[in-house]
Amino acid sequence: MDELPAALPTKKQHLAALRHFFDQMVIRHAVMLNPAASVRGERYQVVEGKTPEISVDQARRLLRSIGTEDVVGLRDRAIVGILVYTAARVGAVAKLRVRDYFDAGDQFCLRFTEKGGKSRDIPVRHDLQQFLTSYFAAAGTIAAAPEAPVFRTAVRRTKRLTEHPMTASDIGRMVKRRMRDAILPSCLSPHSCRVATITDLLSQGVPLEDVQHLAGHADPRTTRLYDRRQRRVTRNIVERISI
Repeated sequence: MDELPAALPTKKQHLAALRHFFDQMVIRHAVMLNPAASVRGERYQVVEGKTPEISVDQARRLLRSIGTEDVVGLRDRAIVGILVYTAARVGAVAKLRVRDYFDAGDQFCLRFTEKGGKSRDIPVRHDLQQFLTSYFAAAGTIAAAPEAPVFRTAVRRTKRLTEHPMTASDIGRMVKRRMRDAILPSCLSPHSCRVATITDLLSQGVPLEDVQHLAGHADPRTTRLYDRRQRRVTRNIVERISI
C-alpha cells in the first residue's frame, strides 16, 4: 500500500475495500481469517473540507444574475435557490419529483431523497417559494403527474423544456455556467453553496445539531468539516502582520 501511486485518502479507500472483500470471503468460508484486518494505513485526519465556499455576496450576485424572462431562467434560479436555501446535494435536487413539493399545512416543504435512501423534508422559505411558484407556472408543472420530474432539460437554445429530467451532471454544468456568467471564481461549484449555507448558519449561532439535521449528516463531525469560520479567523490574523 505504501508504494501505491495515489493520495493517502485513496490508499485508505483501497485498504477498506480489501478488508471488506476478505470479510465476505470469511463469511462464505472461503478463507479462515481476514489477512487485511490487522493492516494499518497511515494516519489521515481531515479538520476542514476542501470545497471552496461561495460568500454571501457572491451567492446573492449569482441569484440576481440569472435572467427570468423565460422558463429556463426561472428553472435555473429555482435550482440555485434550492441549493442555497436548503443545503441540498445536487443529486437530491435532480431526484425531485412533483409530489416532493407539498403543502404541510402551515408551510410548503421539499422532500429530498438523499444518499443511502434517506428521506428528508425541508421547509421552503418565502423567497424560494416564490422562485418555485414562478417556475411551476411557466413550466406547467402544477398540472403534471406526481411522478414527473420537477426540473427538466431544455432543447438547446430554444428556451423550451423537454420531458426528460435533469441529471446531477446537468445541474452541475448549468450552475458552473451561471457562475461564469456572474463572473465568479472558477473554483466554485454547486457544492460550494452547501458549504456557505452551513457556515452561515453556524456563524449566526444556530445549534450544530440543527445544522446537522438540515445538512442530512449522520455525524456532527461531518458537519464541522463544512464550517469555514476558522479559516476566516486565520485570514484575519495573517492580514495584521506588519512585515
